Amino acid sequence: MQNKVKTLGELKNAGYTSRSIKDELRENLIKALQAGKDSFTGIHGYEQTVIPELERAILSKHNINLLGLRGQAKTRLARQLTHLLDEWMPIIEGSEINDDPMSPISRFAKNRIDEMGEKTPISWVHRTDRFFEKLATPDVTVADLIGDIDPIKAVNLKLSYADDRVIHFGMIPRANRCIFVINELPDLQARIQVSLFNILEEGDVQIRGFKLRMPLDMQFVFTANPEDYTNRGSIVTPLKDRIGSQILTHYPESLTVAKTITGQEATEKELRSCNISVPELAKDLLEQIGFEARKSEYIDQKSGISARMSITAYENLISTAERRAILQNSSSTTLRFSDFMGVIPAITGKVELVYEGEQEGADFVAHHLISQAAKTLFTTLFPKIEKLEKEEVEGVYDGVLAWFFEEGRFELLDDSTDKDYQKNLSRIQPLDLLIREFQPNTSKQSINFTKELILWALVEYKKLSKERITEGYSFQDLYGNFIKEL
Repeated sequence: MQNKVKTLGELKNAGYTSRSIKDELRENLIKALQAGKDSFTGIHGYEQTVIPELERAILSKHNINLLGLRGQAKTRLARQLTHLLDEWMPIIEGSEINDDPMSPISRFAKNRIDEMGEKTPISWVHRTDRFFEKLATPDVTVADLIGDIDPIKAVNLKLSYADDRVIHFGMIPRANRCIFVINELPDLQARIQVSLFNILEEGDVQIRGFKLRMPLDMQFVFTANPEDYTNRGSIVTPLKDRIGSQILTHYPESLTVAKTITGQEATEKELRSCNISVPELAKDLLEQIGFEARKSEYIDQKSGISARMSITAYENLISTAERRAILQNSSSTTLRFSDFMGVIPAITGKVELVYEGEQEGADFVAHHLISQAAKTLFTTLFPKIEKLEKEEVEGVYDGVLAWFFEEGRFELLDDSTDKDYQKNLSRIQPLDLLIREFQPNTSKQSINFTKELILWALVEYKKLSKERITEGYSFQDLYGNFIKEL
């Protein structure tokens, strides 16, 4: 239609009927649900929680507030709403506020229709251009959002300030018949939030004392962080009353979902200079770090742990392996447990520490999270290591511990070649026996990583000791060296 219809008369003849944006979203959602189509793609873990609530809000034609911690895809959800809009929308050509040809609200559009009638030119707006977004900051003014008197326009048009034609429209009127998102709503000053009351409910705006009847057709979506209610600001009660649905978002509830999100968002493989094999266990460990962070006593849980932490950590992890391969002039390499030391910068910059965490230091907290993740993941794969064991009963890990007692110091160097790395780990034969007994289906690419995981877990359970050396890590028996020296 948009290629053929150029005037108001042609639009009427084509049978076009106008409808509000909320009706448009509702009807298109109904069609999508009936056809079994996913309205929100690329968003994982919300299929049974957030998305059904969002769909119910759209069916109810509500303005929406997405409430959740950082990195919970709130803005992405809002942007996905454009998929439920009609592909093209007609407007009066030249209108600043996207006037509906069938129901104009601005003086400009009304005058143009009066002058040109059926020949009034029509232009078309694609749905991708019907999304407006504003980050709420304390310096946002009413003029930014609603509008203000334009003295230059008044002079040029020789109009008094009492004439509504001298108004310079703000972002919200310009987003008429569109989706308008205000991110971090509590950061908006209370007096600015008050200016939204009439727009949301009564459909009029007030600019510099002028009460301008302007029934804007808007779909508002707000985002907010729960901590904002106490730390930086709050949503004023009358505004909350005018927001139809408040939807709570959440972090991934399983490793599978978390891995899917990270894999989707992380830097594409094509950008890498060599082939890097990533064991599935390494991906599990990476996501487990995020789960450990969300319950750590060192981290401020009110600020949340963004999904971006896992994404950037994964990119750093791959880059650590890539750097090693580049230095060795190798075309391929396999990810190692020791490569996880490369994710520490991605962790330290994305967690807010409480007093105890600040005392220990961000670097310590990052190492602690990696160690705890290894410990947790280990217990899902191998028998639990008991603190107290009966002397006469042979333990599952006694073979490994005996090897360290006999051999003493064992070193794993960060930049050793894949061949040397594998050869070195293969020396500890009891590790092979453990994997064969408890994880017989371990893939070839994951065997060495699993061996390292066992060593790190034995350290965490105080069965072995570990120290950082200049070029890697050294593992040794907890008491063996001491006894030998006696």
